[in-house]
Amino acid sequence: MLLWFFLTAALLLSIERITYLWIWHHPDTFKAVCKYPAIVRFGEPISVLEKLFYIFKILQIGIFLAWCMLLGNTLIPLPTSSLVPMSLGIGLIVIGQVFNFGVFYRLGRSGVFYGNKFGYEIQWCNAFPFSVLSHPQYVGTLLSIWGFFLVMRFPHDDWILLPLVETLYYGVGAYYER
Repeated sequence: MLLWFFLTAALLLSIERITYLWIWHHPDTFKAVCKYPAIVRFGEPISVLEKLFYIFKILQIGIFLAWCMLLGNTLIPLPTSSLVPMSLGIGLIVIGQVFNFGVFYRLGRSGVFYGNKFGYEIQWCNAFPFSVLSHPQYVGTLLSIWGFFLVMRFPHDDWILLPLVETLYYGVGAYYER
């Protein structure tokens, strides 16, 4: 059962990274898809990508909560860690979100949602959080994911599985989005 659920979760989580890699490497194809009548109503490519971003985040959070519910054998997922791992997990989430909000603040909507790939001129940013990390949004997301699972599933054996998968996916994404 765990293997089936793990493989399903890994497959569903991969959709986001595959989509972003496709858009990064084939922005003209994505722009063409955005002109289809069923999609054009969602706006320009940046707007469509922004909507996909929110859909992917809902999917990601849903998978994480389902993981906690199924493996915790509960309808309401509750934290399972003790004080130290819970504190560390909350700290990781806070730091991760500081990086994420910093990226949105510095780059704006067009910068975050690949505006440079769609013909917008995006100024290079060297200010925080880019002064600290090459991929602060990816690192911020991963810190938040690791923090979430430290809080919600540690010390259970499965707590590390989805964070490892997501680390692999975001690492591959960062590598191929250079």
